[in-house]
Amino acid sequence: MNLLTYIVLFGITAYTFGFGITLWRGKQKFSAMAVFFLCLTMIVLPFFTII
Repeated sequence: MNLLTYIVLFGITAYTFGFGITLWRGKQKFSAMAVFFLCLTMIVLPFFTII
């Protein structure tokens, strides 16, 4: 079950990171930085919540 959870979280993080790259290329730097911070939070937070 934990493996499935990590696979889903990786997929969501990869999709969100791709969206951040799209924003960065679209000259929306501030929005892209917010999305990248969200990705960082999505990577770090499960280590504190999923046992």
